[in-house]
Amino acid sequence: MTRPSVVVLDYGSGNVRSAVRALERAGADVTLTAQADAAMECDGLVVPGVGAFAACMAGLRAVRGPEVVDRRLAGGRPVLGICVGLQVLFEVGVEHGVQTEGLGEWPGVVERLQAQPLPHMGWNTVEAPPSSQLFAGLVGERFYFVHSYGVRRWRMPDEHPVFRPPMVTWAEHGGDRFVAAVENGPLVATQFHPEKSGDAGAQLLRGWVERLP
Repeated sequence: MTRPSVVVLDYGSGNVRSAVRALERAGADVTLTAQADAAMECDGLVVPGVGAFAACMAGLRAVRGPEVVDRRLAGGRPVLGICVGLQVLFEVGVEHGVQTEGLGEWPGVVERLQAQPLPHMGWNTVEAPPSSQLFAGLVGERFYFVHSYGVRRWRMPDEHPVFRPPMVTWAEHGGDRFVAAVENGPLVATQFHPEKSGDAGAQLLRGWVERLP
């Protein structure tokens, strides 16, 4: 049986080898590349992210990342964002008083968490919707987070007369709630690192790979 082709977009966001290895173990044929054509043609695209929102957006623009993500989603083709790869999917990021425009797939602001200690580093549980595909069979499991910024307010209504609204998974750190994952048709993203989340993360990635067309 042919393994699904997955591209991990290499735009200078840091060490992504662990994501490549985890996706290979999940059953994918993985390529790490900055080539827009390869990112467009694969079965599944992974947008990683480590570091500052503005730096990640600059790196994405340099490899035509916004165009690639937009065109894939317009065609209903799967995209998975990880960590800052989730954050850049929102409208804007605010770091040290500086606003940076994101990809704008979802309304919302990425801002510093109102919690201590920061960064939020380590294992945490999440609150997923009962109908979540991403977290099927993973209720009560813990995932690995490393971040100081997040989306603390979800601005999209829970109901829409025409479109099915995204499913939002939440987590809490130091009394502050933030978006831990979003499922929105072909677009899925996690604030945590599934590639560093042990068996639970491996199961999550395996499920995503198995659902690729």
